[in-house]
Amino acid sequence: MLTSLALIFLFGLITGGLCKRLRLPALLGMLLTGVVLGPYVLNLIDRSLLDISAALRQLALVVILARAGLSLDLGVLRRAGRPAVLLCFVPACFEIVGATVLAPVLLGVTPIEGAVVGSVIAAVSPAVVTPRMLSLMERGLGQKHAIPQMILAGASVDDVFVIVMLTVTTGLAAGGGFSPATLLTVPVSIALGLVAGVLCGIGYAKFFQLVHARDSVKVLTLLSIGFLLLALETTLKTVGVPLSGMLGILAMGVTALRIDPVRAERVSAKFGRLWVGAEILLFALVGAAVDLSYAAAAGLAAVVLVFGALLFRMAGVGASVAGTQLTPRERLFSAIAYTPKATVQAAVGGVPLAMGLACGNLALTVAVLSIVLTAPLGAALIDATAPRLLTHDGDM
Repeated sequence: MLTSLALIFLFGLITGGLCKRLRLPALLGMLLTGVVLGPYVLNLIDRSLLDISAALRQLALVVILARAGLSLDLGVLRRAGRPAVLLCFVPACFEIVGATVLAPVLLGVTPIEGAVVGSVIAAVSPAVVTPRMLSLMERGLGQKHAIPQMILAGASVDDVFVIVMLTVTTGLAAGGGFSPATLLTVPVSIALGLVAGVLCGIGYAKFFQLVHARDSVKVLTLLSIGFLLLALETTLKTVGVPLSGMLGILAMGVTALRIDPVRAERVSAKFGRLWVGAEILLFALVGAAVDLSYAAAAGLAAVVLVFGALLFRMAGVGASVAGTQLTPRERLFSAIAYTPKATVQAAVGGVPLAMGLACGNLALTVAVLSIVLTAPLGAALIDATAPRLLTHDGDM
């Protein structure tokens, strides 16, 4: 296993660096590393590592959620106004609906399985979008209507909303159908997850206000509580009580940030450093899980599904910014900025497969295709269109 980890990290760093030099997202190189080293090409990754791949991807997901919570200032979200709030969930809902409609036609799956695939691919990528929006803010582009801030605020919650929706759709797929009782579990799951997360966040923040500890200890504590929240979700599910552990992790981070912003920002910085290694491992293991023969069989239909669902997402962005003072150019840029996919797809792409769902292989294949197709294209389009579609603050 140690040799496999060494190969993954070394080649992940090399290929990621090469992609950066080509002005492509580094995650594409990491994904390619996993595909090449994985069992379907060179078969250099130890089986024992692949056997715990699902658990390692879940660890990366906890890191993503905790980091997002510790960085999510609700005040910024409120100041960004109605469009930012709508961007948190409307485009994702449009895309999931699009996949639910298109997947049965293109790939012969059931509507529920189409919804699972849609939930896997619906999230926007913070790994691609965040650095570009920060760059636009530094360059003074789109500041008249705070376009970068609006996109950052909406995208930070969009990911979590999609992850929660995945728990809903996979639950429906595992249960075999829709029912009013099943749909009722959605708000209950969200409410209980928020309550559990807020209570854990209060306890976490208050404890470290009283007890001095290194930031590394705070990171380990936050991760451990996150794991326990996911375990609590699994335990309660066996007795029929729905709770979103992933939403609880986010709420815990948000609560800690509101109570003690100084300590929360330091812990968030530590999570950023932890993400350097977790990101390589996450994308490499996702690449290793891709069955190239299955991907080839899915072929053009899967590509059409990705871009077809993306058109639904762009329509959702248009609906979110309708009735605002944004110009047509700014609305077009907002839709473009919401297209790249990467981090969440890598984290959750294997979930349906790990659950034993019939659409598991398809969901993973489409997740990887969405990363490969939209991450470089979306990044390039954002970079190319921002100077043309957004005004400079000196031009206001």
